[in-house]
Amino acid sequence: MHNDNLNEDKRILLDHIDEIHTTEKGSKRIKTNLKLDVSNVVAYCKDKLLDKNCKIYRIGKNWYGEIDGIKITINAYRYTIITAHAIK
Repeated sequence: MHNDNLNEDKRILLDHIDEIHTTEKGSKRIKTNLKLDVSNVVAYCKDKLLDKNCKIYRIGKNWYGEIDGIKITINAYRYTIITAHAIK
């Protein structure tokens, strides 16, 4: 993957940061997978995505953000956070 593509992908996703959301099921799944005790999963994920060290890239219909040993998966068309889990 070329570095310019990574920067372009990151810019595109961050341009739509206000559209990022999740479902009730998604929120529960993320809390379980990451063992989180936060009231706002979307805010938690957005903070991670906005971190300058977050590696953001797109494959097919999904965006991925990787930081601090976790991977966040976001639908590229609806900006729905599908899941997040620890990277093994």
